[in-house]
Amino acid sequence: MFLQIAALILGLAMVIGGANALVDGASSVARRTGVSEFVIGLVIVGFGTSLPELVVSVTGALARNSDIAVGNVIGSNIFNTALILAVSAMFAPMAITRQNKFRDIPLTILVSFLVAFFGYYGGLSRAEGIIMVVIFAIYIIWSFRSDDTAQEQTPEDAKEFGTFASIVLIAGGLACLVFGGRLFVESAENVARMLGVSDKFIAITVLAMGTSLPELVTSIVALAKKRSQMALGNILGSNVFNLLLILGVSAVISPTSFARIDLWDYAALLLSIILVWTGIYTGRKNLLDRFDASLLLLLFAAYMTKLFINL
Repeated sequence: MFLQIAALILGLAMVIGGANALVDGASSVARRTGVSEFVIGLVIVGFGTSLPELVVSVTGALARNSDIAVGNVIGSNIFNTALILAVSAMFAPMAITRQNKFRDIPLTILVSFLVAFFGYYGGLSRAEGIIMVVIFAIYIIWSFRSDDTAQEQTPEDAKEFGTFASIVLIAGGLACLVFGGRLFVESAENVARMLGVSDKFIAITVLAMGTSLPELVTSIVALAKKRSQMALGNILGSNVFNLLLILGVSAVISPTSFARIDLWDYAALLLSIILVWTGIYTGRKNLLDRFDASLLLLLFAAYMTKLFINL
């Protein structure tokens, strides 16, 4: 038990340390290249924290097990928006730029509906998978070409590193996030089993929450360093990568079926991002505040309750 608890603490420390290194390295790259922290968060941080989902989904597609690929992506996006974005906004309100308002969030909504439409009417064919990968490429190019760093405010105490040091920080941070997150999940699962906790409870809490730990910690660390755009880019970037690239590539490898995804899953996926969209059009301010976060957390609690009952 002592060794497992020590491993649990070590895993958490690796995740926190990795998030700090990743955020510092990515922010430094943003300043040196003149690219906004949102786009850096979208491309580097969002993709990096989505690597575990990519590996799981592609492995499932190669094994012709579309349930793994689809369930992993849908579940991750619900966690990203309804839990991670909500906890982040509860920690510190997140400012929304004009580009977020009219480009990034609407696109995430459209892509979510597109995936739900394809899924409800039979799944993703190889042709549809190619379409999604093309949309992803267009979005990334569009993000770079329409980038506007003037909408972001750089903290006065922001650190800047050399190119090599920034790359080392990013690579080392991602490695710590991935391996630390895995160590945390495995040790937490072992501790839970030693305490006599049921497999059902472990699956719905430890495993589900643990796989989202890198995104959660990275977003909170970014907010603590006053880099809300990087935190938002991380979350929206992870969602876009999951829906367009990961599902698209998985469908190209092997057409995917959404047979195990029910209406509750679609509802949670779509409602979570719609709540984000409506939250920034309520006239209060261009930000996601604690009220919006509370609504998202209520949705997440309702969804998790439903999952727990139906296990």
